[in-house]
Amino acid sequence: MKEPKQLSVSAIESGTVIDHIPASSLFKVIQILRLDNIPNQITFGTNLESKTDGKKAIIKIAGVFFEDEDINRIALVAPKAKLNIIRDYEVIEKKVVEVPDTIHGIAKCMNPKCITNFEKVPTRFRVTSKKPIALKCHYCEKITDQERLEII
Repeated sequence: MKEPKQLSVSAIESGTVIDHIPASSLFKVIQILRLDNIPNQITFGTNLESKTDGKKAIIKIAGVFFEDEDINRIALVAPKAKLNIIRDYEVIEKKVVEVPDTIHGIAKCMNPKCITNFEKVPTRFRVTSKKPIALKCHYCEKITDQERLEII
Protein backbone atom coordinates (compact mmCIF):
# COMPACT_ATOMS: atom_id res chain seq x y z
CA MET A 1 0.00 0.00 0.00
CA LYS A 2 1.32 3.39 -1.04
CA GLU A 3 1.95 6.10 1.55
CA PRO A 4 -0.17 9.20 0.92
CA LYS A 5 1.88 12.18 -0.21
CA GLN A 6 2.09 15.06 2.21
CA LEU A 7 2.47 18.48 0.60
CA SER A 8 3.40 21.32 2.87
CA VAL A 9 3.89 25.04 2.48
CA SER A 10 7.09 26.46 3.85
CA ALA A 11 6.91 28.62 6.94
CA ILE A 12 7.44 32.36 6.62
CA GLU A 13 10.15 34.08 8.64
CA SER A 14 8.20 37.27 9.14
CA GLY A 15 4.73 38.37 8.06
CA THR A 16 1.05 37.56 8.50
CA VAL A 17 -0.98 34.39 8.17
CA ILE A 18 -4.73 34.88 7.69
CA ASP A 19 -6.51 31.67 8.66
CA HIS A 20 -10.14 30.54 8.89
CA ILE A 21 -11.24 32.43 5.79
CA PRO A 22 -14.41 30.88 4.31
CA ALA A 23 -13.26 29.09 1.14
CA SER A 24 -15.79 31.07 -0.91
CA SER A 25 -14.31 34.38 0.36
CA LEU A 26 -10.62 33.78 -0.43
CA PHE A 27 -10.48 35.86 -3.60
CA LYS A 28 -12.57 38.64 -1.98
CA VAL A 29 -9.95 38.89 0.78
CA ILE A 30 -7.15 38.95 -1.83
CA GLN A 31 -9.00 41.75 -3.68
CA ILE A 32 -9.82 43.74 -0.52
CA LEU A 33 -6.19 43.70 0.64
CA ARG A 34 -4.94 44.39 -2.91
CA LEU A 35 -2.56 41.45 -2.62
CA ASP A 36 -2.32 41.20 -6.40
CA ASN A 37 -0.36 44.49 -6.33
CA ILE A 38 2.41 43.65 -3.86
CA PRO A 39 5.79 42.10 -4.73
CA ASN A 40 6.03 40.02 -1.53
CA GLN A 41 5.82 36.24 -1.43
CA ILE A 42 2.18 35.18 -1.00
CA THR A 43 0.98 31.62 -0.52
CA PHE A 44 -2.68 30.71 -0.38
CA GLY A 45 -4.73 27.56 -0.21
CA THR A 46 -8.43 26.97 -0.44
CA ASN A 47 -10.93 24.19 0.23
CA LEU A 48 -8.76 22.97 3.10
CA GLU A 49 -10.36 20.81 5.77
CA SER A 50 -11.59 22.70 8.84
CA LYS A 51 -13.01 21.00 11.92
CA THR A 52 -15.27 23.96 12.66
CA ASP A 53 -16.13 25.40 9.23
CA GLY A 54 -16.08 22.45 6.81
CA LYS A 55 -13.87 24.10 4.17
CA LYS A 56 -11.56 27.03 4.74
CA ALA A 57 -8.87 29.07 3.03
CA ILE A 58 -5.56 30.45 4.29
CA ILE A 59 -3.21 33.19 3.09
CA LYS A 60 0.45 33.64 4.09
CA ILE A 61 2.05 36.98 3.25
CA ALA A 62 5.78 37.43 3.87
CA GLY A 63 6.94 40.76 5.27
CA VAL A 64 3.47 42.34 5.55
CA PHE A 65 1.65 43.46 8.69
CA PHE A 66 -1.85 44.92 8.41
CA GLU A 67 -3.32 48.09 9.86
CA ASP A 68 -6.67 48.05 11.70
CA GLU A 69 -8.44 49.43 8.60
CA ASP A 70 -7.30 46.41 6.57
CA ILE A 71 -8.36 44.07 9.36
CA ASN A 72 -11.80 45.75 9.33
CA ARG A 73 -11.98 45.11 5.58
CA ILE A 74 -11.27 41.41 6.17
CA ALA A 75 -14.01 41.25 8.84
CA LEU A 76 -16.65 42.38 6.35
CA VAL A 77 -16.16 39.30 4.13
CA ALA A 78 -14.51 36.83 6.52
CA PRO A 79 -15.81 37.60 10.03
CA LYS A 80 -14.31 34.43 11.59
CA ALA A 81 -10.82 34.98 10.18
CA LYS A 82 -7.83 34.92 12.48
CA LEU A 83 -4.51 36.67 11.91
CA ASN A 84 -1.24 35.23 13.15
CA ILE A 85 1.66 37.68 13.27
CA ILE A 86 4.95 35.89 12.57
CA ARG A 87 8.50 37.02 13.50
CA ASP A 88 11.55 34.74 13.35
CA TYR A 89 9.27 31.83 12.30
CA GLU A 90 7.26 32.13 15.55
CA VAL A 91 3.70 33.30 16.14
CA ILE A 92 4.17 36.37 18.33
CA GLU A 93 0.58 37.60 18.26
CA LYS A 94 -2.87 36.29 17.34
CA LYS A 95 -5.65 38.62 16.31
CA VAL A 96 -9.30 37.76 15.81
CA VAL A 97 -11.01 39.99 13.28
CA GLU A 98 -14.15 41.68 14.51
CA VAL A 99 -16.73 43.65 12.61
CA PRO A 100 -16.43 47.17 14.03
CA ASP A 101 -19.41 49.30 15.10
CA THR A 102 -18.70 51.87 12.38
CA ILE A 103 -17.21 51.57 8.91
CA HIS A 104 -15.50 54.51 7.17
CA GLY A 105 -14.45 54.56 3.52
CA ILE A 106 -14.39 50.77 3.10
CA ALA A 107 -17.79 49.87 1.65
CA LYS A 108 -19.98 51.43 -1.02
CA CYS A 109 -23.54 52.56 -0.27
CA MET A 110 -26.00 50.50 -2.30
CA ASN A 111 -28.31 53.51 -2.79
CA PRO A 112 -27.51 54.96 -6.24
CA LYS A 113 -28.91 58.34 -5.13
CA CYS A 114 -26.66 58.56 -2.05
CA ILE A 115 -24.33 61.57 -2.05
CA THR A 116 -21.34 59.22 -1.63
CA ASN A 117 -21.99 57.77 -5.09
CA PHE A 118 -21.74 61.04 -7.02
CA GLU A 119 -19.73 63.41 -4.79
CA LYS A 120 -16.24 62.99 -3.33
CA VAL A 121 -17.66 62.19 0.09
CA PRO A 122 -16.15 59.23 1.99
CA THR A 123 -18.70 56.63 3.00
CA ARG A 124 -19.71 56.26 6.65
CA PHE A 125 -21.84 53.45 8.04
CA ARG A 126 -23.13 52.30 11.39
CA VAL A 127 -23.14 48.52 11.64
CA THR A 128 -26.71 47.51 12.51
CA SER A 129 -26.05 43.77 12.32
CA LYS A 130 -22.81 41.79 12.50
CA LYS A 131 -24.32 38.42 11.57
CA PRO A 132 -25.27 38.76 8.75
CA ILE A 133 -23.60 42.09 7.98
CA ALA A 134 -25.93 45.09 7.62
CA LEU A 135 -24.65 48.64 7.31
CA LYS A 136 -26.75 51.81 7.72
CA CYS A 137 -25.48 54.76 5.68
CA HIS A 138 -24.78 57.90 7.71
CA TYR A 139 -26.00 60.13 4.86
CA CYS A 140 -29.05 58.49 3.25
CA GLU A 141 -29.87 56.01 6.05
CA LYS A 142 -30.37 53.13 3.59
CA ILE A 143 -29.28 49.67 4.72
CA THR A 144 -26.63 47.83 2.70
CA ASP A 145 -26.87 44.12 3.48
CA GLN A 146 -24.30 41.36 3.04
CA GLU A 147 -25.74 40.34 -0.35
CA ARG A 148 -25.19 43.83 -1.81
CA LEU A 149 -22.02 44.68 0.08
CA GLU A 150 -19.36 46.08 -2.24
CA ILE A 151 -15.89 46.83 -0.87
CA ILE A 152 -14.14 49.91 -2.26
